[in-house]
Amino acid sequence: MPRLTLTDARVRALEPRESTYHVRDAKLRGFGLRVLPSGAKRFFLHSQQRGERKWQIIGDANAVPVAEARSQAELMLARLRGDAPVDAPPFEAVAEMVFRRYARVWKPRTLYVNRSYYRTTLAPWFAGRPIDDIDRQEVERWFASLRGTPVSADRSMPVLSVILTEAEHMGHRPEGSNPCRGIRRYRRKGRERSLTDEEMRRLGARLSAHEGEKPLQVAAVRLLLLTGCRRSEVLTLRWRDYREGRLFLRDSKSGPRTVWLSGAARKVLDAIERKGAWVFPAQGGSGPANPKWLPCFWQRVRVEAGLPDVRLHDLRHAHASFALRQGESVLAIARLLGHRSPATTLKYTHLADAMVCEAAEIVGEALGG
Repeated sequence: MPRLTLTDARVRALEPRESTYHVRDAKLRGFGLRVLPSGAKRFFLHSQQRGERKWQIIGDANAVPVAEARSQAELMLARLRGDAPVDAPPFEAVAEMVFRRYARVWKPRTLYVNRSYYRTTLAPWFAGRPIDDIDRQEVERWFASLRGTPVSADRSMPVLSVILTEAEHMGHRPEGSNPCRGIRRYRRKGRERSLTDEEMRRLGARLSAHEGEKPLQVAAVRLLLLTGCRRSEVLTLRWRDYREGRLFLRDSKSGPRTVWLSGAARKVLDAIERKGAWVFPAQGGSGPANPKWLPCFWQRVRVEAGLPDVRLHDLRHAHASFALRQGESVLAIARLLGHRSPATTLKYTHLADAMVCEAAEIVGEALGG
C-alpha cells in the first residue's frame, strides 16, 4: 500500500482504477484514503484494538479537507489510546462541522434551507446535549412535538439524520446507532394543484392582456407552463443554454439535464430580444432576474384570472397533468420534469385515477342509456 503525505491537490489528482485501492498518509500512521472504482474517495482510519483490526470511515474526500480529516483521525486515535477525554462533543458543535463539510456538497439553496430548519427545530431541542446521548426515545419525543407543523418535522428529520450519521463517522457515536432510521414521516395532504381547461383559458387571456407592459414576465410564466421547468431553472437561463431547439441546463435540482422544447416554447424564446447573456436579466443587466421579480407579477395575474390558490410551482404540475391526460407514460413525464427517479413522478397517478373514474362514468351513462 503506497504512502505519501496527503494534500488536497494530491487527493484530487488520484484517479480511480478497476478495483478499490488505498493510499496511506505518510504524516499520520493509520490515516489514509480509499479510492473506489466509481471515483468516490473516502478518508479512513485503520487502527488495532486488543489485537483486532478496525477500519473507520472519517468522511467523503469531496466534502472534507485533508487537514480536517487528519485532525479528526488524530482525535480518534487519542481516544483509542485513552489520551483524550471520552466525553462526546455537544450536538451543536458536531452540527456546525457537518454544515461546513456539506457546504461543498449541498446546493446553496439546500444549505440555506437546512440551516433554517436546524435553527428553528433542531437547535432549540438538542443544543447542549452530548452527541452520543441522543437516543431513539429522545428523537421520537422531538418528532412528536412537531406534529402541529408536519412539514417542518418531515424536512428537519433528514437534517438530524445527516448530523447523527456524520457523528458516527467522526467516532462520536457507535456505528449503526443513528436513531432516526425507521421513524415514519407524517402523512401530509399533497399540495399539487393542476389547472382545468377553463382555468387555462382564463390564465392565457390575462397573460395576453399584460403582454404589452410586462413582456418578459409573461414570457417567463409561459415558459414555466410549456416546459414544466422549475422557476429557478427558467430565471437563471442564459442564451448559450438555448441551442438546437433545446435547453441545456448546466445545473438543476437533479443535476445537468436537457429540456426538449415544443414549437410553442421555442416561439416564446425566439420572441425575446437578446440583451446580454441572460434570457431574463436583472434590472441592471449584471446578472439574472431577482427571485422576487416573477412572484410579484404572478400574484397580480392569478388574482385577475380567478386562481388565487395557484402557485408558480403549480404550473409545473399543470404541465405534467396535461401530458398524463394526453397518454404519456410516467417514465416520459419523469424525463420531461427532470426527476431522477420515475418514483418521484408517481404522485401524479392520482390524476390518472380521476381520468379512469371519469371514463367509467361516461361509458356507464352511454351503455345504461
